[in-house]
Amino acid sequence: MCLPGLKNPAVPTPLHRLGLVSFAALAASLALNLWAAERPLAEVINSALATSARQYEWMLAHLPDNAARPMPRTVEQGKLVTISTRDWTSGFFPGSMWYLFEATGDARWRASAEKFTALLAPEQHNTKTHDVGFILYCSYGNGLRLTGNAAYKPVLLNGAQSLSTRFNPTVGCLQSWDARNGWDFPVIIDNMMNLELLLWAAREGPAGRYRDIAIRHADTTLKNHFRADGSSFHVVAYDPKDGHVEARVTHQGAADDSAWARGQAWGLYGYTVMYRETKDPRYLAHARKIAAFIMHHPRLPADKVPYWDFDAPGIPDVPRDASAAAIMSSALFELCTYVQGDAAAEYRAFAEAQLRSLASPAYLAEPGTNGGFLLKHSTGHKPKDSEVDGPINYADYYFLEALLRARRKP
Repeated sequence: MCLPGLKNPAVPTPLHRLGLVSFAALAASLALNLWAAERPLAEVINSALATSARQYEWMLAHLPDNAARPMPRTVEQGKLVTISTRDWTSGFFPGSMWYLFEATGDARWRASAEKFTALLAPEQHNTKTHDVGFILYCSYGNGLRLTGNAAYKPVLLNGAQSLSTRFNPTVGCLQSWDARNGWDFPVIIDNMMNLELLLWAAREGPAGRYRDIAIRHADTTLKNHFRADGSSFHVVAYDPKDGHVEARVTHQGAADDSAWARGQAWGLYGYTVMYRETKDPRYLAHARKIAAFIMHHPRLPADKVPYWDFDAPGIPDVPRDASAAAIMSSALFELCTYVQGDAAAEYRAFAEAQLRSLASPAYLAEPGTNGGFLLKHSTGHKPKDSEVDGPINYADYYFLEALLRARRKP
C-alpha cells in the first residue's frame, strides 16, 4: 500500500488530482508534521527505540528455525522472506540487534546478536561478492566495537583480504558483480559502502595496501560515477584490460540518466566515511555536493522521504524509499560533525526531519505488524517489481543507526 494521497486518480489531470488527492495528502501531511514537530527529539528517539525493541522481540519469537536461510530480509505477499548468509543483506539483521544492544544495554540483545553474527563466519572467505563489507562490518564490526571480542578481529581481517581480491589496479576499482548483462567489470555506487571494512583493516592489520585500494576505488568512482549536479549513475562498466569506461547505466533506477534515490544515499554515506578515515578535503567537498543535490531537489517530498528515484515517471504517484531516507539521515548526522556554523545546523536539521518522519506512524510499524520489521514503505528493486513499498532489513539497520547518532550530542 502506498502512502495516503499518492495513488493514481482515475483521470490524471492536475485539476482532478488537486480535487481528489490534495485534501487527503494535505491532511496526512499536516497530521505527520504536527506529530513530529510537537514532540521533543529526545522523546521521538526514545519512543522509536522502545518500539524497535518490542518489534524485534516479536520478530525473534516468530522467526522460523531455518539453518539454510536464517536471516529475515523482507515480506512478500504477506509472508516473511528469509535468506542465506550469502545474501548481500545478511549482515543487517545481526547488525540491528547490535544496535539494540547499544541502545538498551540489555544483555539479551547481545546474546541474539552474537548468535546470528556467528552464522556469518563462512563469509569471511567469500571472494565472489563485493558485499562482504556489508555482511561482516555491520555484524562482526559492530560486535567488535561494542564488546571487544578478540575472536571477531581475524574474521574481519579475513573478510578484508577476500574483498581485496576483487580489486583491479588497471581499472582502479573493486569489481562489484562478476560479468553480467554484457558488462565485463561492473562497478556500482553501492560499493562505496564496502570500503569501510578495508579502511578499518588497514588500521588494525598488517596490510596497509587495503587503504590504498579504498582510496583508489573512491577516486575512480568520484571521477567516473558522478554528474555535474552531484548525482550519480548506478553502474559504471569498465574494460578490465585497459580501464576505460564502456558504459554508464542503471540496474535498479528508473533510467540510465536518472538519480536512483538509494544510490544517492550510498554515495553520500560512502564519501562521508572516506573523509572521516582520510581527512582528504576532496571527499568532504564531494559528500557536501551530494548532500546539496538531495536536500535541495525540487522533487523531494515535504516529509523528506524520497521517491524511489528522483526522476521516476509519474511522481508524485510512485513509491517512496524509506531505506534511502534512513541511509541519508544517518550519513548527515555524521557529516554535520565535519563542518561548522550554518552548514552543520542545516545538515543536522535535515537529518532530524527525516528521522522524525521515519519515526512517525506513517513509516514506523506497530509491533506485531509488518512482518516484524521496523520501517514500512521501502523500495528495493522497482524495475523488477521486487520489494516495492514494503519492509527491508537494511532500512531497519540504518534507521537504528540514525537514531543512535541523533541521540549523541553534535
